[in-house]
Amino acid sequence: MTQTILIVDDERNLRDMIRVYLEQEMYHVVQAANGREALYVARIEKPDLIILDLMMPEMGGYDFMNAYRKEGVAPVIMLTAKVDDEDKILGLELGADDYITKPFNVRELIARVRAVIRRTQRPAIEPDILRAADIIVDRAGCTVRIRDQYVDLTPSEFELLSTLMAAPGQVFSRLDLMDRISGNTFEGYERTIDVHIRNLRTKIELDPRHPKYIETVYGMGYRFALPKISSG
Repeated sequence: MTQTILIVDDERNLRDMIRVYLEQEMYHVVQAANGREALYVARIEKPDLIILDLMMPEMGGYDFMNAYRKEGVAPVIMLTAKVDDEDKILGLELGADDYITKPFNVRELIARVRAVIRRTQRPAIEPDILRAADIIVDRAGCTVRIRDQYVDLTPSEFELLSTLMAAPGQVFSRLDLMDRISGNTFEGYERTIDVHIRNLRTKIELDPRHPKYIETVYGMGYRFALPKISSG
């Protein structure tokens, strides 16, 4: 299920820049130019996380949090040009979950978004045994059986296959997969996922050049193929 991020900032160019990066990670993004508008958008969109500037006209970030926490529970990451610890502490006391000081690296902000969502959302209960097509993954036993043959995978390959198989048809970005296998995301290193996927395909696909199980979604990432439905 696509997660919704609400960006609240009076600088439209900044909002648009953050939106582009978030949409590349397949988040649904909505925007507001001030706290008053953000309250209305939050009631309609029910965001999973809010990125909130503190200094805005009409209604600033502190006033927004005071009002929003009476009706909403989405985690909040504060954007602040202030460096005073008292300002950050006040924001955290009002219910913010994290903060980042302007100017900032957008990749760092995306990593914080992912970390806060991971920290605040209850993890889904996933079965120990995953079955798809002719692949069986035993998470508890850390084994993979394909066409009745056991296959040896590295820990990273095993985690990638398990992640993809647990949600057939769902597209995972490279950063998302990197986060799953390492617990962190680092700009420039997500391309190592391509190497892991290539090695994984070599081990599980009959023809790695024409993969049956792990599909590339160009410009987005990878997914485990949904089973083909016969028309006859």
